[in-house]
Amino acid sequence: QVQLVESGGGSVQSGGSLTVSCVGPGDMPETYCMGWFRQALGKEREGVATITIDGRTSYADSVKGRFTISQDNSKNSKRTVYLQMNSLKLEDTAMYYCASGSVFCSRRRAPDFGFWGQGTQVTVSS
Repeated sequence: QVQLVESGGGSVQSGGSLTVSCVGPGDMPETYCMGWFRQALGKEREGVATITIDGRTSYADSVKGRFTISQDNSKNSKRTVYLQMNSLKLEDTAMYYCASGSVFCSRRRAPDFGFWGQGTQVTVSS
């Protein structure tokens, strides 16, 4: 069972920055795509950004230029994915989930991902 653990959420004012992190288990297949999704109250889960093991990234249009996904996949350590969020807007408020799976990363489709973390709340206020 792949277990993903998110951290780093919190509250920030509009225009501010926040970074969330996700640590994968040590036995997660290297080929898995990892990504970040978010779900605001009353809305569907949205694919925010994904990254392949070789560093190819994909972003939702709503976050391009503001969010950056990166990873630490050095050997002998658990693969960790980060989402650096800059110029945060009120509409970025949501629960942010880390996900992984053997999927087409660039599609960012939530149903394709088989493994999920518990989520971390990001709240942007004016």
